[in-house]
Amino acid sequence: MADTSPAHRVRDRPQLSDEAAAYGRELIMSGQVRPGEYVRVERIAADLDISITPAREGLMALRGEGFVELAPRKGFAVSTLRRQDVRDIAFAQGVLAGELAARAARNLAPATLAEIERVQESIERDAGSDRPERIDELNYLFHREIYLAADAPKLTWMIDTATKYTPRRFHAVIPGWNRIAVEDHRVVLAALRTRDPEAARAAMNDHMAHSGTLLVEHLEGRGFWAAQDA
Repeated sequence: MADTSPAHRVRDRPQLSDEAAAYGRELIMSGQVRPGEYVRVERIAADLDISITPAREGLMALRGEGFVELAPRKGFAVSTLRRQDVRDIAFAQGVLAGELAARAARNLAPATLAEIERVQESIERDAGSDRPERIDELNYLFHREIYLAADAPKLTWMIDTATKYTPRRFHAVIPGWNRIAVEDHRVVLAALRTRDPEAARAAMNDHMAHSGTLLVEHLEGRGFWAAQDA
């Protein structure tokens, strides 16, 4: 029998609210809801099959992060997000990820390099599959191994925070992402193999810039800025 004690529910609530916040971010950053439109608490709760309370807590977290604004008696409206904002996010991600890649190139153990190569082989093998969630998982592992090898926990925490502005299911919603996951990763991996910090920095920086460009193009295609442009 499931534990329904108050203590158990309190422990579960942060996990559910985090899930609600992540889902809300994805709705916004994938262009499913646009600036000025409302993200309904009821929609989050229904889509995730959770109660209203953690759904609202998740949206309150997004308010603190600047994704939404709380309009009295109306709900949570998506905050203004300009094209340059998306490019600036990619720039910040590139600076952080580039530094982490440079440090990883100096510190990389042979076993870690072998693991990164194994992950990349899986990405290239599965890039044309109809399982985009698998590529997302592998992409996460590729970057995670590099960031951990850098041995810079504060920078890793910062890149994790910056990555909140990228849709979780990037490969499922962003056309062209599988291609750069293959091509850009190859360049990053080549720099890691030669233990070249500056080449690794440049390759990772370029990779993040390419991701930002794809996201801008995707949002434009969905009419994300249509009202703003009008």
